[in-house]
Amino acid sequence: MQQSSAEVSLPSTNMAPDTSNTDRKETLFQQLAVAKTVLSQAVDLVDNHLQADDQLSVQSQYMPGSTIGKHLRHARDHFALLLDCMVKQPPYVLSYDIRIRNTPMETSLSGARSALLETIKQLEEVVPKVKLDEPLTLHAITPHMHEFQSTFGRELWFASLHCVHHWSMVRVIAGEIGIKLHEDFGFAPSTLVYQGENASSVESQAS
Repeated sequence: MQQSSAEVSLPSTNMAPDTSNTDRKETLFQQLAVAKTVLSQAVDLVDNHLQADDQLSVQSQYMPGSTIGKHLRHARDHFALLLDCMVKQPPYVLSYDIRIRNTPMETSLSGARSALLETIKQLEEVVPKVKLDEPLTLHAITPHMHEFQSTFGRELWFASLHCVHHWSMVRVIAGEIGIKLHEDFGFAPSTLVYQGENASSVESQAS
């Protein structure tokens, strides 16, 4: 039986527009902001808290072998390795196990500042040109060689969290040499949000 013209189903004109691409773009720029924020904390450390180059290489009493300079270099390297990977031609293959040791930023305040600012600049140039869900292959030594499938967005977020983790250790070493850092230095964004919510809750209960 043929369907009459009155019974033909037409596409709805009230369908909501696909905002998934817009949402992914917004998330990408939010992650860019987080990455720049955590690296800028290190720039502030170098500019306004450390006074001499040798403070970068003071050995921690509580974490043998750890220095502020080594933590700055290691955390910054994760961003640099990810960005260097993404400016090459696909397929993208990333390894965080590459080490760039004994760089000027481990022992020189000016070297650390220069390297951190260069990475922030590279983030601003590279991130907006890459898709949040751009696939990449991660090679990791655990100590066995393993291969994982990931995305640029996931690794950008990991680099920021990894950075915060190392900033918490920088905070400890800074305390050992008598330097007090801002209360948000070395705390994960989720922790700061939780603390802010708790503070607001306490204030509302007291009022």
